Amino acid sequence: MFKNLKSDLPASVVVFFVALPLCLGIALASGAPLFSGLIAGIIGGIVVGALSGSKIGVSGPAAGLAAIVLTAIGTLGGYENFLVAVVLGGVIQLIFGVLKAGIIGYYFPSSVIKGMLTGIGIIIILKQIPNFFGYDEASAWDLEFFEIDGGNTFSELFTMLSNIHPGAALIGIISLLLLILWDKVLSKKSKVFEVIQGPFVVVVLGILFFTFTQGSGVLSIGGAHMVSVPIPEDLNSFIGQFSFPNFSAIANPEVWVVAFTIALVASLETLLCVEASDKIDPDKNVTPTNRELLAQGTGNIISGLIGGLPITQVIVRSSANIQSGGKTKMSAIFHGLLLLISVILIPTLLNKIPLSVLAAILLIVGYKLAKPSLFKKMYGLGWKQSIPFFATVIGIVFTDLLVGIGLGLAVGIVVILLKSYQNSHFLHIEDNSNGKHKIKMALAEEVTFFNKGAILKELDSLPRDTYLEFDVTKTRYLDYDIIEILEDFAFKARERNIDIKLISKRGIVENPESFIEFFQLRPKSNISLS
Repeated sequence: MFKNLKSDLPASVVVFFVALPLCLGIALASGAPLFSGLIAGIIGGIVVGALSGSKIGVSGPAAGLAAIVLTAIGTLGGYENFLVAVVLGGVIQLIFGVLKAGIIGYYFPSSVIKGMLTGIGIIIILKQIPNFFGYDEASAWDLEFFEIDGGNTFSELFTMLSNIHPGAALIGIISLLLLILWDKVLSKKSKVFEVIQGPFVVVVLGILFFTFTQGSGVLSIGGAHMVSVPIPEDLNSFIGQFSFPNFSAIANPEVWVVAFTIALVASLETLLCVEASDKIDPDKNVTPTNRELLAQGTGNIISGLIGGLPITQVIVRSSANIQSGGKTKMSAIFHGLLLLISVILIPTLLNKIPLSVLAAILLIVGYKLAKPSLFKKMYGLGWKQSIPFFATVIGIVFTDLLVGIGLGLAVGIVVILLKSYQNSHFLHIEDNSNGKHKIKMALAEEVTFFNKGAILKELDSLPRDTYLEFDVTKTRYLDYDIIEILEDFAFKARERNIDIKLISKRGIVENPESFIEFFQLRPKSNISLS
């Protein structure tokens, strides 16, 4: 685990700078104490990061729960009563994990997961543009289209035009240009620029800009344009920032309703994030979803006990971790430690970071999630992949995360039902003849994304040093989601010394380099083998 420190440490610094404003902003949008967001970020990094089976996932307070938290605090009569629901929600998540409910995440089609990533990328960009130009408002840190003040994502962009701050906009533009230069040019010229990450450099530059322009007139930045970490005067005031549950409220039925809501929404968001993170992981790791629910439940129990917000695995932090080269869970743990150390030792220094600098970092993260080339690629895969993808993107941008995913999933199911008139089957036959450990797998006539969980489980359970005969001679329809699983498996099979014999009507191939190339998948969203 520690052999990847050269990758994990720089990645953890980037995730720290992404997580810091998100923790504070989500707490603000939730109507909770600012420190509660930092508690959730610290617990999500250190505790959940240590318990999770995900190598690249990062957990913390989730923007998708902000509206639920805001409403619940008022309904339950105070933040201490709400914390009881957070603790109970964590217990319910533990039960979900024991009941192996994590398999639900496998039943979301690839097009919807990619649409979720793209939609979140677009939302990040739209929400951070006002911060980037120095118009700072609380809704920059949530992911919902309609905002508390009655406006929406696009109305804030028009309001921003008459509220641009010259100093914030200047350092924001400089930071963005430097990040692009660092990523596209400098990092390719020397290893030094890979170890010292661009986001760290622009944050230091932002602090220097604030220091040298303070009180200098038009370029001077302050107030709402800056990070705002609570600064304790002494140890007692630091301890006083923690809140504790009022367990006398446990008999209130509304507390239990909120607890189940938190458990359900947090678990679903986590499972979707796990699926999405694994999808963009260059090492093609597969996260054990039931273990993830156990880790998240434990994290929520601890967070609720000491005054923190509910926790989920979060795609913004996770994608920033992947994009920055994180390899193991140590990057998530280190980011949590950085949050803890910084809020104790250097809160004053953190408050010298302009929000426009952090917005520049998030704009890069958002762009990498929603690259224009992805839209072209999804369109080229055909309507069976592109329609659920675009439905998910539009749903997320114009409503919120869960509604958008629900819309994409509904469209995806309709698309599949239009194509498939019978259930698909997956057959597994083991043959130990001639003293060799041989396994034969045969796919049925119709194979859709509904079979993802079963096929993925079978492939993951294959022992090392196996000879696998993979038979698709009877398969007439093979969904693109299944081909992606096979493509990822071919990558991991080499590490596990698994030989693959692919048998089809087109011929027999030993150890195919690429299933996608074999099936000649270019403009289609699936392949017809009949």
